[in-house]
Amino acid sequence: MRTALLTAAALLGFSANSLLTRAALGNDLIDAPSFTLIRLITGALTLAVLLRARPARPSGRGSWLSGAALAGYAVAFTVAYTRIGAAVGALLLFGAVQITMTGTGLVRGERPRRIDWVGVALAMLGLAALTLPGATAPDILGAALMLAAGACWGVYSLAGRQSRDPLANTAGNFVRATALTALALAPTLAGVRLSVDGVLLATLSGSLASGVGYTLWYAALPALAAWRAALLQLLVPVLTALLAAALLAEVITGRLVVAAMLVLAGVWLTIHRTR
Repeated sequence: MRTALLTAAALLGFSANSLLTRAALGNDLIDAPSFTLIRLITGALTLAVLLRARPARPSGRGSWLSGAALAGYAVAFTVAYTRIGAAVGALLLFGAVQITMTGTGLVRGERPRRIDWVGVALAMLGLAALTLPGATAPDILGAALMLAAGACWGVYSLAGRQSRDPLANTAGNFVRATALTALALAPTLAGVRLSVDGVLLATLSGSLASGVGYTLWYAALPALAAWRAALLQLLVPVLTALLAAALLAEVITGRLVVAAMLVLAGVWLTIHRTR
């Protein structure tokens, strides 16, 4: 039950992150590099405060591998979405996460059942149904960057399966990622475009949806097989679309309903223990 609650809360955080990013960048309230840096800086500051406030001493500091993976995800994701659309970007991103995490799990000895593979196939079909109709052929560089972002996020998630102090590790990872991202995005900051609303949305994305959300994800990961952790993340695009319909009055289409049913059916097959 603990793992289920942590996972659900983390996935909600990921979905909230998508909505906050869409609200900030979609409405041209802030430029993408500034949004990314503010998101990481406020995430690192929030986690530092939480770490300082708790009575227990840290038993982890994160790692440069995880920090580099998080920075790679943030930079590649930011640049990719300036070149390709959100729909095909989501498919490429989560497809790369699936390949990275499931492939690594198989190499390490994880052996999903046949019914689990059916579940993965159904969930991927649901994601494709949600994202592909109406999508145009992506820019080659943008597609490559989004695949790289997915691979980086897969590496970051895999590293979290070894975490014994999620808060301390995530805090350390954010500090390292912030430094690396600042170096990578420095040449792009000449055209900074800020607004109060844009900075506020970036701060909410960094402190709550990212900082706290990623900590919850690291807390859940040790109890999840790599392939199952990858599969569960396919719920994020569907959950984001449903939240957008509920909070932003976006229309629930027949395609969204079909996609949601396919993804949910795929996830249910892998977590429901039949006799």
